[in-house]
Amino acid sequence: MWLALMLLLLVGIVAALFGSIVGLGGGIIIVPVLVLLGKPLVGEVVTSQVAVGTSLAVLIFTALSATYTYRKQGKVDFRTGWLLFITSGPAAMLGAQLTNGIQQGPFQLSFGLFMFVMFGLMVARERLKPLNINWRIKRTFTEGNGTVHTYGYNLSLALIIGAAVGLCSGLFGIGGGSLFVPIMVLLFRFPPHVATATSMFVILLSSITGSGVHVWNGNVDWLLFAALAPGAIIGGRIGALIAARLSGKQLMWLLRATLLAMAIYLIIEGIRELK
Repeated sequence: MWLALMLLLLVGIVAALFGSIVGLGGGIIIVPVLVLLGKPLVGEVVTSQVAVGTSLAVLIFTALSATYTYRKQGKVDFRTGWLLFITSGPAAMLGAQLTNGIQQGPFQLSFGLFMFVMFGLMVARERLKPLNINWRIKRTFTEGNGTVHTYGYNLSLALIIGAAVGLCSGLFGIGGGSLFVPIMVLLFRFPPHVATATSMFVILLSSITGSGVHVWNGNVDWLLFAALAPGAIIGGRIGALIAARLSGKQLMWLLRATLLAMAIYLIIEGIRELK
């Protein structure tokens, strides 16, 4: 029992560490671990609904810890964050409700395909250059160190993106930063570290609304939550501090390899469940 709790604490730390460095939130690691390794760890199968609900509840602490650190560094664009939350918050609640209608096999298959797309976006983010689009809405943001950034976005497109990310967040138990950050960097020309920090703030808000629905539906395992949450707090803070000092390229490659391996395994398991 104690070994399982220590392993879950470690999972929480690693997930939050990676998540806060690149703006993911960590759920993209927590959910597959609970679905695939739930029985060996806790002695019983963890359903996809419980894995998603528990992960989203844990993400509140990951995002809170990371956002607090990023705010002290002056890297969170709160104005843009609140704008994206207008649609991401309600959409996260809708996604959380839809989770109850998805069986284990289709969930594993769809989540595996989703992770494969995230892997592709992470690779593309490193290779593609931000688009030079003259957006009507301009945004000037000054970091805590005095650096001034100028970027922009289209209001309707930003709200649509917020809704899509929020839906995936509630449905799969992820923060949504895996979608937010590449889009903000490549499409709206956000500086990567501002996009990551702002994404964590939106994740915090959306995780609260989405996990509220999961709590209402009884999809949160409080024992798993208690084991993962402390690690999420620790990892979220450490990750935000590392992100301020390092490029994180080696960690990013490790995360990409992990995502690809998990995606392939989930797809195989999902297909096997459907047969």
